[in-house]
Amino acid sequence: MRLVASDIDGTILGHDGKISDRTVRAFHACRDAGVELVFVTGRPPRWLHPLQDQLGHAGTVICSNGAVVWDLETEQLVSARALAIESVLEIRRVIKELRPGALFAAETLTGFHLEPGFIENESSELLSEFTPAPLAETLTADDAVVKFLAIVREGTPDDFLAEVRPAVEHLAAATHSSPGVSMLELCLPGINKAVTLAEYATSLGIDAADVVAFGDMPNDIEMLRWAGHGYAMASGHPEAILAAGQQAPHFDDDGVAQVLEARLASLGVKLP
Repeated sequence: MRLVASDIDGTILGHDGKISDRTVRAFHACRDAGVELVFVTGRPPRWLHPLQDQLGHAGTVICSNGAVVWDLETEQLVSARALAIESVLEIRRVIKELRPGALFAAETLTGFHLEPGFIENESSELLSEFTPAPLAETLTADDAVVKFLAIVREGTPDDFLAEVRPAVEHLAAATHSSPGVSMLELCLPGINKAVTLAEYATSLGIDAADVVAFGDMPNDIEMLRWAGHGYAMASGHPEAILAAGQQAPHFDDDGVAQVLEARLASLGVKLP
């Protein structure tokens, strides 16, 4: 175990925005033992404060499902892979033909653009700073779209993904990470968490066989398959569980911490 790669939401972070004390201790023990830590998330850089505030993490974070690499210590962009505006608008057109009621938003390197109605609850604290407007009016050729979002109010996210993915695969890689909201996340074709994590591990001289990865949703599937030791949360999506080689206990039981404690113990490391 030379590198631990962990998803955030639903894996180590709950709906209450908290990382458990036990999980924090396990990550600190890894770091103290010389194990590299990297967090691999669908979140954008502006939503990484739980890692800083609760874990004291100041290293690399792979964001936007692999499209962005961010340095938390310097608060600077390391690299990004973006969709062209023409592709974004074409993806929107294709999805609209399939689901006329779909609404869209675009995550760029400089902000967030969302259509009117995209947020059902307009009081959403995380998005309250952004003013809804038609994307064709707010996106420009200079905007680097690292993640494009599509949401519908009916059906399941799995059904929405199954319908859209083959229709846009020439334009974007599609996935989802929400257990209850039919929202898709789209980025540059060929980009996912595994691709960028593999590049990061290689930069450290670490092989996949020495990587322990944790995740819980379809956007984690490629990463869990790639890592030498991929653990899906027992509380996770069935497809993520199927894809992973191993299973971590339920999120509510501090599943990530349990696995890390056992692996550290096997290396002779005792937690305080």
